[in-house]
Amino acid sequence: MLQSFIVNVSVDWYNKMESRHMDLFLIPTVLLTSVTMLVNPVLSLCILCFPTLRQETRYLLLANMLFADMLFLAINLAMVSCNSVGLHMPNLLCEFMMVSMVMTYSTSVLTITLMVVDTYVAVRWPLHYKEILPPSRARKIIMSLWVTAAVCPVSLLVMFEVVMGSDKQSRPVCLMLIALHTLEHKMKVGVHFYFIVAISLCTVLIVYCYIHLYFITKTSGIWRSRYSRARMTLLAHTLLLMMYFVPTLVFAVELALLKEESVDLVGVWINLVNMCILMLLPRCCTPYLYILRYHEIYETVQQVFWKKRHLSQRSAA
Repeated sequence: MLQSFIVNVSVDWYNKMESRHMDLFLIPTVLLTSVTMLVNPVLSLCILCFPTLRQETRYLLLANMLFADMLFLAINLAMVSCNSVGLHMPNLLCEFMMVSMVMTYSTSVLTITLMVVDTYVAVRWPLHYKEILPPSRARKIIMSLWVTAAVCPVSLLVMFEVVMGSDKQSRPVCLMLIALHTLEHKMKVGVHFYFIVAISLCTVLIVYCYIHLYFITKTSGIWRSRYSRARMTLLAHTLLLMMYFVPTLVFAVELALLKEESVDLVGVWINLVNMCILMLLPRCCTPYLYILRYHEIYETVQQVFWKKRHLSQRSAA
């Protein structure tokens, strides 16, 4: 009975998408993903290939976030493409994509939270910063982030396997939202509360670090000018953090509002806007923001392209 429930919800979901031509949401997904993929690999390689950047903890964290974002974008594009045409993908592949999406998204959120903590430690204890967060420790922390990010989706997958059993039917839409809705319908557990609590904890930690940073640095005079570098950096990072966190809250609200027996058209619209636009915007802005923010990265990227241009001119001559 539970299997027929999830299949009926998936079919109803796809019918509403098809009737309103919502497959057009694939266009902004492709555009935003392409714009991001043009820069993310170059920026990641610059950080990993140049020792001066590779030995900095903040750049290692940035490279990890960019890598997680690239994986998320690739999986999200594949999932949106398959859902837009109603492709009945194998259940194992669908489950793998759902787990991977949650894991990579969680890794990005945890990494950007840790980047704020890294900045706080660097300002709060500048003389002991290299001892507290050396690159070797940063690599271990990054590995632990991936393990932590994998715990939640893998646990949900195990619960989903136990609830669904071995008899599974293919469905035209593969969505984590529907899978979690099925768990809530069966186990009477508010899974959306876990997402809200996780985002709230990260937000509290970030706000705490930023408030303390302000009180530590307010006597230095960096906040006096309205358009100072510190103010502009804080504003840019605040907007970026909001863009990363808001889609998770929207997802939690979607999960809480999803009806048991029928699919609401407004819910389908919200889910597509969230998956195809809101989740992609911060990943599209991140590489360009950090290229402009960090002079070392900007100069390294410029150096790489200048060398490529110089070599091409020499070979042409």
